[in-house]
Order: sequence, then structure tokens, then C-alpha cells
Amino acid sequence: MPKQEFRMPKMGESITEGTIIEWHVNVGEFFEKGEVLLEVATDKVDNEVPAVASGKLIEQKFSNGDVVPIGEVIAILELSDSEGLEKSDSKTSSSPSKNKVTQRSSTSSASKEKIAKPSKSSPAKSFIVNENLFISPLVDSIARKHHISYEELARIPGTGKDGRLRKSDVTAYIASGRPFKFAQPVSEPTGFQVPDLKFDKGKGKIVEMDRMRQMIADHMVFSKHTSPHVTAYVEADLTDMVKWRNENKIPFQKKYNEKLTFTPLFIECVANAIADFPMINSSLDGKNVIVKEDINIGMATALPTGNLIVPVVKNADKKSLKELAAATNELAGKARDNKLKGDDTKGSTFTISNVGTFGSLMGTPIINQPEAAILATGIIKKRAEVMERESGDTIEIRHMMYLSLSFDHRIVDGYLAGSFLRRIADYMEKFDINREL
Repeated sequence: MPKQEFRMPKMGESITEGTIIEWHVNVGEFFEKGEVLLEVATDKVDNEVPAVASGKLIEQKFSNGDVVPIGEVIAILELSDSEGLEKSDSKTSSSPSKNKVTQRSSTSSASKEKIAKPSKSSPAKSFIVNENLFISPLVDSIARKHHISYEELARIPGTGKDGRLRKSDVTAYIASGRPFKFAQPVSEPTGFQVPDLKFDKGKGKIVEMDRMRQMIADHMVFSKHTSPHVTAYVEADLTDMVKWRNENKIPFQKKYNEKLTFTPLFIECVANAIADFPMINSSLDGKNVIVKEDINIGMATALPTGNLIVPVVKNADKKSLKELAAATNELAGKARDNKLKGDDTKGSTFTISNVGTFGSLMGTPIINQPEAAILATGIIKKRAEVMERESGDTIEIRHMMYLSLSFDHRIVDGYLAGSFLRRIADYMEKFDINREL
């Protein structure tokens, strides 16, 4: 059997690298075509990489936990069907130069990022920044292995040329107990210093956070640190929408073979409101605001493990209700079965979190970076409401729901946020009760 190179496969658009979670086949072992050789993580999504032909694993170029660029040779195989591997290799991107600097996909270009430099006058747990950060693949790999977020990495003083971060800087930082993990940036003196509190964390069962939970924690802290969060609230009367769905969910499923939940109805209203207020559909890049052309709605979804993931409905404004229902059902099913691919969670421009699914009246969601806002929909509750009729005021049982919008106050002001949120509620309240399937 001829020896063949096995490369890190491409797992979606914009995916440039993957982390090897676990090899399922060891050196010297035989495998069959379609058997899973290894598991690879890209951001929050784990992917199984199957063998394209039967054979034997001769050499592993990388170990568990290593971060590998797409197209890099990760193993040497002896295959009984070399043609299958050649077809697989042709679909992968070429291996990037070893001299190129790589970085995490959630960051902008290295030359625009910031790195920490120590200040002689600042306390031990403070840092200042400059404009020269270069992250080598080796440093990036170490950071990922120890679950150091890019925000925290930017706080470590670099001793290399022009303040460049070296391997020894990162390892020394880890050995010292990661003192900048919760540090605050140095600013003009205000007379206030963040106290170094010694909390009594108590005793109990120790549960180690899994990789996804640590990534979520890093992303949430980064979002709160990056964006000044403000939350606005509004209440919507969903009586007509609820009545229409209850009457049509069975006929809808019979006609289209798709379940009709509230999620596609909410996405439809949000997409229409974004079209009316496109500045909500934006991100901040330095001093520039990028107003997105596509309306891609992320739907925060709880996994069976309790972790959270955000699959994306692409071009939601261009989809019919049938297409929205099919997309949301497919993504929710993939999330439950842990079958989401990299592209399924990429490219969102606005996110919806349905906290009402868990019985919550309302929520104050954290912005999904680098978006400008996120919507939370609460539980739909029957309530006695005073209704103004031509014949006079009446008390009626109505289906009411709270909506909350957390927005980045750097680029979204209160007028825009309030108008957008009210417009979503208007679309929900003015739902056509006579709408045809």
C-alpha cells in the first residue's frame, strides 16, 4: 500500500484552522473507509473527520490539543485506495507558509490589535496597551491549550522585538498564576482602584468546566468588557399571532412537513424591523461602523449539555415562512444531535435569544460580538388587559410577551434602539390573523 499525506480538511467557509480534540486511531492501527480518524474543533463546533479509504495510520504529525492550519499535513497513511485521498486533498486549501502569522478567527488583523506593556507607575494587576501585537502560531497554540482568551492574551507584557509576545512570556505568565486574567486597563487617575478582594468561595463538589463552557465564559467577559451594554424593554400583545399559529400549526405541518414554532415567526418580524432600521445590523471596526448588507439572524440554542450555541439563519429577510421554519427546525435538530458544522454558526449579524423557552418572564442578554445588539423574547403569558374599543374600554384575556434589547451604546443610541424594538413589537401585534399558508 502506498504512503499518502493526510491533510487537515476544510470544514467551512472562513475556517482557517482547527484544534485536534482526539485521535480515534493510533499509530500502527488499521481502519476502514468511513471510520472516524480524529475529532477536530473549530470555534464551538466539533467535527468528526472520517477516513476516505481503508488503510493504516503510519505517523501522526500533531497531537491532541494542537492547533493546525487548514491544509496542513496531520498524518501519514497507507491506503488501499489512494484515489479517495487524492480527491479529499483536492478539496482542501493549500498549506499556509510557516512564516505567516496566524491568529484567532474572532480577531481583526494582527497589525491592528493591541498588546499589553507594563507601566512602572501602575499596580501589578493593571495594564496599558499599544498598537503592536503579533501572535505567532506557537503562542496561539499555547493560549488555546490553557484557555487564555485573546483579550487576556493582549494584557501580557511582550519582551520580543517591538513588544512582540514570545513563548517565554506566555509560559512565565501562566506559571505566575495569570495575574492579568481579570485586570482592568490603566486609565487616567480617578482616585478609585479595583480592590483585590479575597473571596471565600466555600467548599463543595469540584466540576471542571468543559472546553465549550470555557469558550463561552471568555466570550461573555470579552463582550461585556468591549461593549457598553444598555437594555431597553417593550411589551407586545401576541394574541393574533398565537391564535393564528394554534389554528394553522397542524395544517402547516401537513402541507410543508415542517413544525411551526414561534421562532420563525419571531425571526420574520425581526428581519422586517432590521430592514426598516439597518443601522442595527452593524458592527464597529475601530472608528468605522460597518452596516451589513445581509440580514443573518442567529438563534441562541441550548445544547443537551447545558451549553449555548448560536446557529445562523442566513438571509432571513429573503426567506418565506416555510423556508424560515425549515431552516430553524434543521438548525435546532443539528444542535440537539451535535451535528452543526462550522458554517452553521458563522456570519450572524443579529441574534435572538428566546429566554421564554425556559419560563423566564424576560432577560438581559449579552451581545454576541461583534454585533451591535441582541434581542431576548420572554414567556408568552395570558393576562387580563384593558382594551380600548369603540364601544368603550373592556377587560380581555390577551397573550402578552416582554421583549428586551441589549445594544452597544458606542454605535446605537437610545432613539434607534427604542424605535427598532418598538417596530418589532408592532410587527408582532399587527400579525395578519387571516394570513394564508
